[in-house]
Amino acid sequence: MLTLLWELSGLDKVVMQLIGSPAGFPLQHDWWLERVLHEGMRQAATGVFAALWVWALWPSRASCPPRRERVAVMVLVSLSLLAVNLIKNASLTSCPWDWRQFGGMAEPVAHWRWGVADGGPGRCFPGGHASSAFGFVALCLPWLAPPSGVSRRAGVGFRWLLGVLVFGLLAGAVQTVRGAHPPSHTLWTLLICGGVSLVGWRLLQPWFTSPDRVATAGTRASL
Repeated sequence: MLTLLWELSGLDKVVMQLIGSPAGFPLQHDWWLERVLHEGMRQAATGVFAALWVWALWPSRASCPPRRERVAVMVLVSLSLLAVNLIKNASLTSCPWDWRQFGGMAEPVAHWRWGVADGGPGRCFPGGHASSAFGFVALCLPWLAPPSGVSRRAGVGFRWLLGVLVFGLLAGAVQTVRGAHPPSHTLWTLLICGGVSLVGWRLLQPWFTSPDRVATAGTRASL
């Protein structure tokens, strides 16, 4: 609802006009924004992604969700990132720094008008940088939406979720200030990543409670 309300408000153009000018966006190549908070955060996200795959494949321990759930989480993270990239590569929407009013060649066209070109290079919707954080939203699900009959500390999941939201919004804000994405791109990125994660987690529930898993859990309990 927040995303749709923002879309209807027309505030994307208002925000970008406050940041940019006919000469462009003054902070587009700011060292801290471009090198540290854009490229640096993206490299850090790649390292976190690799480390979490190690976590997912690590032998099961009492303090962690079962391996099946951890692998499922990382599969959903991968699918979330893939979904954003596939949509982005097919999008004809150009970035604000390519808009005519900011010195570019594109006339802004709403990104939901699929297939309508704006005269620019396109491939700007949704926010790829924001997905480097929002793509990890599935990490909270083993604690906030555990399989039926399983009880876990929800606080762990809320901490994961808070961290993902904070870093995702930061990444989105950095790109907005640089002129790469209006705020709606960040909101849509969260919606896409959250949708893929929630639907995928729901579909995988039978796998978490399959007979061989239940039998294994019963053996551990008897030991």
